[in-house]
Amino acid sequence: MGLPLGELINDLGGGMLHEDRPLKAVIPGGSSVPVLTADECDVNLDFDSLAAVGSMLGSAGIMVMDSSTCMVKALLRIAHFYSHESCGQCTPCRQGTGWLERILERIENGEGRQGDIDLLISVADNIEGNTICALGEAAAWPVQSFVKKFRDEFQAHVDVGRCVVDPRMVFV
Repeated sequence: MGLPLGELINDLGGGMLHEDRPLKAVIPGGSSVPVLTADECDVNLDFDSLAAVGSMLGSAGIMVMDSSTCMVKALLRIAHFYSHESCGQCTPCRQGTGWLERILERIENGEGRQGDIDLLISVADNIEGNTICALGEAAAWPVQSFVKKFRDEFQAHVDVGRCVVDPRMVFV
């Protein structure tokens, strides 16, 4: 508690795997908390410091992403998890998590439409605060933060019809 995030990544974690792929983003507290950009990672791992940069300690499950990480694909994996985990009791969560996953699949698969990014935010906003348990927020917060902080990457997926980040992605 209180350890600088950079020290955890670089000293204790051994740093970035590839020198040519710098830090892009970190999820500091498990998949349900807002993502941090590389510029926001000069922060201590404690409740107040993370709150000051708009995230949380959560479960403290730290996920480090380098510059080759496709943020659309990363968010799709998170959305798939929450869609699968929804118990189905609350309509906003039951329907909303499925919508989030389907919209992200469309964007990731090159079928995204203008307006899909705003639709993601709208669906997430309608889930947040409208469910019985915390799974609704857990599903909404990553969407809100990923889109807010990496909107240009989501827009590029829609405009180009494919991932423009991951060098391993080949389209014909």
